[in-house]
Amino acid sequence: MGSMECFRIDESGYTGFDLLNREQRFQGATAIAIGDDDAARLIREHFPRLQAPELKYRVLSRRHGNRGRLLALQRDLLSDFKSVTYVCDKRFLLVLMFVDYAVEPFYYERGVNFYADGQNYSLASLLTMVGATVLGSPAFDQLLAAFQRAVKEKTPVALNDLVAAARRTNWRELPEALGPLAVYAAPECITAIATPGVSTDAAMVVLQSLISRMELMSDGPYRVEHDQSKNLLTYHNLIQRFIDHKQVVEFRQSEIATLKFPLKLASVTQVDSTSSQAVQLADVMIGLAIDAANGLTGLRSGGIDPEAVLSQYAENQFIHLVPSIDFDEQRRFRQGNQAAEVIDYFAANFSGSG
Repeated sequence: MGSMECFRIDESGYTGFDLLNREQRFQGATAIAIGDDDAARLIREHFPRLQAPELKYRVLSRRHGNRGRLLALQRDLLSDFKSVTYVCDKRFLLVLMFVDYAVEPFYYERGVNFYADGQNYSLASLLTMVGATVLGSPAFDQLLAAFQRAVKEKTPVALNDLVAAARRTNWRELPEALGPLAVYAAPECITAIATPGVSTDAAMVVLQSLISRMELMSDGPYRVEHDQSKNLLTYHNLIQRFIDHKQVVEFRQSEIATLKFPLKLASVTQVDSTSSQAVQLADVMIGLAIDAANGLTGLRSGGIDPEAVLSQYAENQFIHLVPSIDFDEQRRFRQGNQAAEVIDYFAANFSGSG
């Protein structure tokens, strides 16, 4: 086990099924292949006067004098070690899930491949960016809240409330998106939302992206270590189920992402972050990325320059799920993807408690 490559993981912004949390708009995680010796050396180099037992991004970033050091540390990590950081806009992810479960099944029943060339991403981007303006505010927010609740509770009352919320929007302005619920209360959409295991928890989405990248970066079997936080327990259990899945299958998700089972990932363990300086560096990496996302979107100001953070990443070190209205680019990027198959497969094999 000792010589096997090890990725250290940390997450930020996890709010379970609630993707509308106003305090935490972004969720993400970082995986970095670094050993504790290298981690300790880098911490000594960049923070020689650190007295605390643990390097914590939240604490360090509050002091203006630490910002240059954090950027220099990030630069060294990105240039010398394998890593990937994933950040998603949770509101956009919720809209994407709405399209997956409250829209797509209606079209599938009528023989239309709604995922062809990323149509689902294009529609979700459009809804995220103009939904409140076109469909009415606060009606659009109420629709998203009703959808999130319906997915969680799966009761007839919550499902009926969702249809009612769709009908209260100006749905005629975007009938291709809202019509299935508002006009038809489409049984196939209601059934998809009520399916056991279907959830708005974003941990699965984050992990799919991280693991597909770690699989590419690793030459052979590798392992994962992460902190013992309550949030990471959800990630831990999912990773273990991915490891245990021995069926031979492969999916193309986009121009750069493919996921193939069984994984090269061999084991996952939890460690106390105070005793793992490598895990502490994963905390710094994801902290920087989430702060940059908040800064770029104007949700927070006065922190580290977001452009300075993001400009240090190579293209293959950073994955982001945010709305895009460059529909031609989306179409090219997702051409020939197997989104429908991926969603069905993951719902069947990794959702719920089974």
